[in-house]
Amino acid sequence: MNLRNIAIIAHVDHGKTTLVDALLAQSGVFRANEATVERAMDSNDQERERGITILAKCTSVLWNGKAGETRINIIDTPGHADFGGEVERILGMVDGCVILVDAEEGVMPQTKFVLGKALKLGLRPILCINKVDRAHADPDRVHNEAFDLFAAMGATDEQLDFPHIYASGRSGWATLDLNVPSDNLAPLFDLIVDHVPPPAVQAKVNEPFQMLAVLIESDPFLGRILTGRIAQGKATPGLAIKALNRDGQEIERGRITKVLAFRGLKRQPLDEGSEAGDIVAIAGLSKATVADTLCDMSLDTALPAQPIDPPTISMTVSVNDSPLAGREGSKVQSRVIRDRLLKEAESNVAIRVTESGEKDAFEVAGRGELQLGVLIENMRREGFEVAISRPRVVYQTDPETGERMEPIEDVMIDVDEEFTGVVIEKLSARKAELKDMAPSGAGKTRIQLKSPSRSLIGYQGEFLTDTRGSGVLNRVFSHYEAYKGPIEQQRKGVLVSNSDGETAAYALWNLEERGVMFVGAGEKTYMGMIIGENSRADDLDVNPMKAKQLTNVRASGKDEAIRLTPPRRPTLEQAIAYIEDDELVEVTPLNIRLRKKELNPSFRKKRAKED
Repeated sequence: MNLRNIAIIAHVDHGKTTLVDALLAQSGVFRANEATVERAMDSNDQERERGITILAKCTSVLWNGKAGETRINIIDTPGHADFGGEVERILGMVDGCVILVDAEEGVMPQTKFVLGKALKLGLRPILCINKVDRAHADPDRVHNEAFDLFAAMGATDEQLDFPHIYASGRSGWATLDLNVPSDNLAPLFDLIVDHVPPPAVQAKVNEPFQMLAVLIESDPFLGRILTGRIAQGKATPGLAIKALNRDGQEIERGRITKVLAFRGLKRQPLDEGSEAGDIVAIAGLSKATVADTLCDMSLDTALPAQPIDPPTISMTVSVNDSPLAGREGSKVQSRVIRDRLLKEAESNVAIRVTESGEKDAFEVAGRGELQLGVLIENMRREGFEVAISRPRVVYQTDPETGERMEPIEDVMIDVDEEFTGVVIEKLSARKAELKDMAPSGAGKTRIQLKSPSRSLIGYQGEFLTDTRGSGVLNRVFSHYEAYKGPIEQQRKGVLVSNSDGETAAYALWNLEERGVMFVGAGEKTYMGMIIGENSRADDLDVNPMKAKQLTNVRASGKDEAIRLTPPRRPTLEQAIAYIEDDELVEVTPLNIRLRKKELNPSFRKKRAKED
């Protein structure tokens, strides 16, 4: 049988997972009466809630087209730059890729990122201009933009001669010519079979077994499951294998207990095993991880693994030591937190965990606030209680000059014309440099900037306020440059509780003129907890527990019921972006609270004087 391995890559929200839904449906994976869900590949709870893909996942379809029956292994990848580590790993497993570009939005920063990775590996992408049925779609402009991007990224003549196809993933059709209507995805299936070469490693089917582990997960029944493409030989249940690290040192020995192949949305065990070129998942080892080589006992050389771009943002995750600690979560000890973080770093190669100099604290470095936010949200749902510091950028030192280098990001903003002035003004004050600005149709302007990563920490909320929720900001790590100097923070001060207890409606009602509240009446608070944002620039210690003094003398005026403005409760990402260096976010399964690192106001003032 013919075999093809492809990845679907694109910028966030350009329709990858929806297109995979249509490919699955039209290849006959589902029975006629089978209930199907939208975005079937987004199986994770957070993926469904956020509407984004977080983890790369494999599926497989059978296509009976012009070239006969072909099995196509498809890998759906995340579009968000924070999860770029997933894309970098899986591109080594495939022989071709379909790069999706939105027919209205055009080429975006993440398109450039994923395309660069694909071209570097020598893949010859297929350009799929998706969502051509949108009201403001301009497929010709997008096709030209894509060609310019290929050329700018240093594509070879062979890669520049890429085929293109127009599609609507949601409606489930594709066509090579917009003047020739289509009602199915057959043209896309046939193009994939024609353009993507079969795996070259199929010729090595008679050699000893060897495979590079690219994805890792754990199963309660099978234990550790490692997914990858078989580089040579055949994987069969019962085969004795060993795992080698990147340097060729042996990690462990074991036997393959199960060979699982992707068949539609399910993984099916193969009794007779699978041959070189196929993408499979293998169970049976307990220590091997991502980037390790699984091979026959007779082999001693490791397969080369793709280097992963370095993390750019880090934060400290520590044991929750607030007065309310241990009341809502079941996993609070530093040992348990450490094991969970190390387990995450093992499966997600873009995250790095190190012991911090502080007591019971760990330094977690990743690609961005969203990636770290997703990790903390997962831990929170598992019953962990932790305290998190403000994100910091990961600096590097120039080996030649010794000067400090900081990460720089490419920023692309789509915003209504009336808000361009305020956006450019705010970002320029944060040391961002304007590269290009042009109208993008429908009354919108596209602004392209080069900005230090640290100036974008905490900016998203301010940006949405400035653009009245209509702006879209996309960013992707570009490179390291010399340190740009200090950036002024423009956040207002906070209202800090000066005692422990439960908040009183009367006290909050009196405090409302001081600023915006983060808590409601009847909630537990403690000394040093942040209960609101001050309307002025400095921090203010307040008493949210003060009740109305009652007397036995009836008042002449009728007592009015107190009506409070609903509190502004920050989400986890908003809280992480909001806090300053002397503050922490307390995360428990039930609550997200903001607090000062130093709870006692006298000690805070003393420390501020020392600084």
